[in-house]
Amino acid sequence: MRSKGDNMDKLSDLGEFKLIEKIADKFESDEEVYKGIGDDCAVLKKREDYTLMTTDMLVEGDHFNLDWQTPWQIGWKSIIVNISDIAAMGGLPKWGLVSIAFPGDIEVNFAEDIFDGMAEASEKHGMKIIGGDTTHGDLLTINVAVIGEVEKENLCMRGDAEIDDLICVSGDLGKSWAGLELLRAGKEGYTDYYLQPKCRLKTARRIAPHVNAMIDVSDGLSSEVGHICDESGVGAEVEKEKVPISNKTRKTGEDLDIDPMKWALSGGEDFELVFTIPRERFSKMEGENPVVVGKILEEGRYLINSEKRKLGRGYDHFDR
Repeated sequence: MRSKGDNMDKLSDLGEFKLIEKIADKFESDEEVYKGIGDDCAVLKKREDYTLMTTDMLVEGDHFNLDWQTPWQIGWKSIIVNISDIAAMGGLPKWGLVSIAFPGDIEVNFAEDIFDGMAEASEKHGMKIIGGDTTHGDLLTINVAVIGEVEKENLCMRGDAEIDDLICVSGDLGKSWAGLELLRAGKEGYTDYYLQPKCRLKTARRIAPHVNAMIDVSDGLSSEVGHICDESGVGAEVEKEKVPISNKTRKTGEDLDIDPMKWALSGGEDFELVFTIPRERFSKMEGENPVVVGKILEEGRYLINSEKRKLGRGYDHFDR
């Protein structure tokens, strides 16, 4: 329900993350909750392991576009964004709950294709859909909740970064937003990753025993490093020249006359991993090829190029 009055703050002014802070203050914690609002997943205590719980909502026109994406791709993405959160905590997805609001003119085949995409993404990552709900709405809206598990020794949280940790990313950045910009411009090019994103579940499981803090790239490198700093009470510097951007993404930037670094820092939906790791443990990640992009400081947030400047924020759902 919308509040009336000329003096009411708008969500667009407050911002997504300030809203989350306000919400968190309204709810009491519980002795069985190890970590509540503020990380990629909530963490519940168990006798041996932790239970992970996460949820994401996708809304037509914001998170997907029916002119560009097939219903199968929409279903796939709705699962991947949640499993990526589980991966960022070092865990494994176990069960999923799906709730969808369908407009009245949606055909049965369309709905079935969405669930087919969900089923394939779930099966690929070892997760079972065990329930949910459907209803009617003006816009196609999908909410997925995922429950996972993680061993205590593998749990990775945003708040575990330590001073002098290396800041690493698991792969190239900006590729998803580059594809989105191509679609918006009506141009051909590499749009596959935006239309059917991947998550780094296997990589996360292999590196979890070695890393300190970890987060997935859903809102851009700037935002994710900022979240780690906020939760860990530290600073960071990122070296601009070390941020990995693929040749395909650079080519898209040339075609659209846009600096691809903007997509890497502030675009989002790459679902790569950003993590911090002590220097002495870096060589232990056999079989992985993470890119070191910076380090954790005592304070301050900087993007290093020819001169230091403040590291900007990433994508904000309420910044319009």
